[in-house]
Amino acid sequence: MVHPSDGKVWKLFKSVHPHFSAESRNVRLGLCTDGFNPFGSFAAPYSCWPVIFTVYNLPPGMCMRPEFMFLSTVIPGPSSPGRNIDVYLRPLIDKLTQLWSSGALTYDISRKQNFLMRVALMWTINDFPAYGMLSG
Repeated sequence: MVHPSDGKVWKLFKSVHPHFSAESRNVRLGLCTDGFNPFGSFAAPYSCWPVIFTVYNLPPGMCMRPEFMFLSTVIPGPSSPGRNIDVYLRPLIDKLTQLWSSGALTYDISRKQNFLMRVALMWTINDFPAYGMLSG
């Protein structure tokens, strides 16, 4: 089974950020989002945009299992958030920035010790319309 850790981007990130990569407990995330009409009808003008994190530190067979995906935000509305998506994602971006730069004191139960965990958002996974919104 192929895993993102086998890819060029992962290896490049590891060489550019060796301090981050030296701590195996640091978390590498993917952000997934796409909109849908929860009522299944184009006649009802409504949109729902879940924002889900996937943890890529896990083995290939676990990365895409629902119990290891985390719903962080749901953006509801009469239509897609469009260019205003940054307003909804601002708190999330601020937290990710803090977790990248400062980290968070975290307890590792297997080693029975605290450590400073940092987080990197490796990539986003979405279709082209969502990509256009996320990239501004």
